[in-house]
Amino acid sequence: MKKNKVFVACDTTDIKKIKRILKETQNKNVIFGYKFGLEFLNSKNGRKFINSLKNRITFGDYKFSDIPNTCSSAIRAISDLNFNYLTIHISAGLNALKAAKKVSGKAKLIGVTILTSLDYKALKEIGFNKSVKRLVTHQAKLANKAKLDAIVCSAQEVQIVKKVFKNEIITPGIRLNTSSDDQKRTLTPKQAYKNGADWLVIGRDITKGNIKNNIQKLINHLDK
Repeated sequence: MKKNKVFVACDTTDIKKIKRILKETQNKNVIFGYKFGLEFLNSKNGRKFINSLKNRITFGDYKFSDIPNTCSSAIRAISDLNFNYLTIHISAGLNALKAAKKVSGKAKLIGVTILTSLDYKALKEIGFNKSVKRLVTHQAKLANKAKLDAIVCSAQEVQIVKKVFKNEIITPGIRLNTSSDDQKRTLTPKQAYKNGADWLVIGRDITKGNIKNNIQKLINHLDK
């Protein structure tokens, strides 16, 4: 039976809390990876802690977005941390994506599409005229052209992405309940997997409160 795969969003600078998350997310029914975002990666002890991690699936959510040389130089600068996955904004452009992929080594390079905190209204404010789905489809084609290893997109767009991108698809904005917090384009874990997601990214629904109980709620939700 295929195991469900979940990246736990470790959105804190509290090392003790991170250690608790690592300890309490050991479960035979789910494959867990650990996503570290800018909050932790830029913290005083973040780099040292990542460097000490062994036998974990790690995801450095840097969301690189700069000129090609800067993106590739930044990836080289963190190569000692041995992340399994790294993110770059597809909007950085094809040349930046290719330059980053060239130096990413064993790390899987993930192209980030439109953030799940944005909707059509927000995109229009920025200056985009395309709908979310059309823009994500266009970006997925660009990621495919750059030979990226994975894509981050909303679970709502997985089916359209799969038509043009055949590698791993990672979906944030996953919620067990109706609360969307600062996200706009959300779905439940079951809906995301049904749409074809390979990995889910879940934060507060796992890390807030009793972690083991939250994992059991997730498993029960998926088994319904």
